[in-house]
Amino acid sequence: MLSAAPRRLLALLAALASALLLLGAPAARAEDPAAPAPPVRLVIATAGLTWEDVDAQTTPALQDLADGASLAAMNTTSTTVVSTKRQGLETLRTGFRGRAEDAPRTAGIPTPPEDQWAQLPVETVEIDATSQVPTDQIEQALAGETIVLVDVGSVPDHGDFARTDALAALDDRVGQVLAARAAAETGVEGVAEDDPLRTLLVSVAATDPADPDAVERTGAVASRTVGLQVAIDTLGTGAPGPATLRSGATKQDGIVMLTDVAPTILSSYDSSATRNLPGQRVVPVPHDAAQQLAVDRSQAARLVDRATLPALGSWMALGVIGVVILLVPPLARRPRLAAVGRALATIAPLALPVGLVAQIVPWWRAEHPALALTAAVWAGSALLAAVVLFGPWRRHRSGPVGVAAALIAGIILLESAAGSHLQISSPLGAQPISGGRFYGLSNHLFGLVLAATMMALLCLFLHVHRPVLRVIATVLVGGTVAAVCLAPSMGADFGSGLATIPAFGLLALLVSGVRLRVWHVLALGAGGVGVVLGVSVLDWLRPPQQRTHLGQFIDELLDGDLLAVIVRKLAQNVQMLTGYWALALVVALAVALSVAILLPRRLRLQRLVGLDEQHPVAYRVRIAQVAGAWVGYAVNDTGPVLVAAMLGIWLAHLPAVLPDPGTTSPERAQESSPAGA
Repeated sequence: MLSAAPRRLLALLAALASALLLLGAPAARAEDPAAPAPPVRLVIATAGLTWEDVDAQTTPALQDLADGASLAAMNTTSTTVVSTKRQGLETLRTGFRGRAEDAPRTAGIPTPPEDQWAQLPVETVEIDATSQVPTDQIEQALAGETIVLVDVGSVPDHGDFARTDALAALDDRVGQVLAARAAAETGVEGVAEDDPLRTLLVSVAATDPADPDAVERTGAVASRTVGLQVAIDTLGTGAPGPATLRSGATKQDGIVMLTDVAPTILSSYDSSATRNLPGQRVVPVPHDAAQQLAVDRSQAARLVDRATLPALGSWMALGVIGVVILLVPPLARRPRLAAVGRALATIAPLALPVGLVAQIVPWWRAEHPALALTAAVWAGSALLAAVVLFGPWRRHRSGPVGVAAALIAGIILLESAAGSHLQISSPLGAQPISGGRFYGLSNHLFGLVLAATMMALLCLFLHVHRPVLRVIATVLVGGTVAAVCLAPSMGADFGSGLATIPAFGLLALLVSGVRLRVWHVLALGAGGVGVVLGVSVLDWLRPPQQRTHLGQFIDELLDGDLLAVIVRKLAQNVQMLTGYWALALVVALAVALSVAILLPRRLRLQRLVGLDEQHPVAYRVRIAQVAGAWVGYAVNDTGPVLVAAMLGIWLAHLPAVLPDPGTTSPERAQESSPAGA
């Protein structure tokens, strides 16, 4: 029979799990009784067209189409590193990324491809207008009960000298297609002059190579050297003023995906797909500066990679200096120099959450975007550093580290809880060109949160010695992290929930004084799975347009695709290690350091041994940290970046709380604690 302490602890953890399930429940809401959207009658397909190309002088026909329409920048990621036009044209019809013929088996793409437009109650007419525009054919097709797909050709890469002329020619062809539509509308009943046949214009890929086979190479991560593409829907909001586009797949204004086009067309005809599609229909949303938003989305996505290294690296280099000072004994023995090293190591990771929310400042509009982003990161990091270094907690060695770690985790969690609007195209944020995730907690962000919260708890436990208070702190912090990670309106991350609940549950058991048994570990794992599945089912019960990754997993489960999902995630993990030697090196280093921090005495890490002798709880926190890291690695498809993120936080912060060389006390005489704490 369980003693009173374990029973209370398990009851507390069960209450936390129940709260998480309630948090994930869908709120009751009335669906908007809006009139059904008109059917899509004309789809104009091109490639290589970005919003930075569109203006009234250069592309008058495209600008005329955009005026009064709903606009967005569009992700066109395929199953290869770079997307091509032939892949995009197939995606238009199938709703899945890339070409089924060439897609890896782990991509989850039906083979042979299924034409979802075959489910429409009208005939599909395809017209080639890549060189000459058959206006009579387009007019005749639109006059009947059909949906018309017109290929108007593409424009070459931005570095091509022929791009300017090609862009003008493309605009002319689009103008001819729109003129044919206008002529057809005169004979179509119920079409008003100010309400034309619903038209979509989509740039289906970033490139249209002469030899697609030479370009379509698979890889672990999509290339971000290409840009977001143009998406225009003439369907408005019904109210005067411009509008942007939004889809349930991105949950962000001004960003949609190519895979959203097929569900949008099907929905406009009240037709259903033959299977669950990855995209969701797009809807217009009022926005005062819709085209500027699309341009901003495109510019930020294009520029962020080149600006990230100087912006984050310049600040975090301070941490490298600090860690070197702290880990080189002759330098660490010099009190003033060691104090400087601790300060530098403590504040270095603050650039990470600041970079995540750097979109507060429109740095991409500056003449020198990298300098503007660097200035924004330094300003924000300096402000946080002042809070960390000059607050009342500075009197204790672990105080600034704990506050810095809490700020890192808190800012990331708050940004996700608020809807993830600031992280789009920001350093360490969601990159819409890659299109892996547009909202919630990505794996590297979860890694930062898990590492930072564990470090914050470690610093807290150096001062809080009562087991019951440590358990309460662990459950409260772990519950907050799990709630944000799992809530569909916040983190919406399946894998992080599977790691969070066991990690913090294990820490609660370790600091409670309860003797850990195998069944405890199994119960934590089962509890994590149960809570995650419970929240996922609740998310799945919501309307399809509101579902997140959690509800989509239940869809895949019901379709019998569980094994395919597991294989796909494992393959992604392996591919990241084999395709990126630097990432493989980081994971190998993480393995070595995981062993080292769990075996400090055997490896003669005297300062870490000293920390454990003074504060045995530090070792228990490290056990939970290592367990959470590798569980997270195993259950996420980009586990290596999760582990790399955690490694970065602890490499900076752990040296800052170690005792000085030659002493066993990390807090000197100021922070003595009872034995066994």
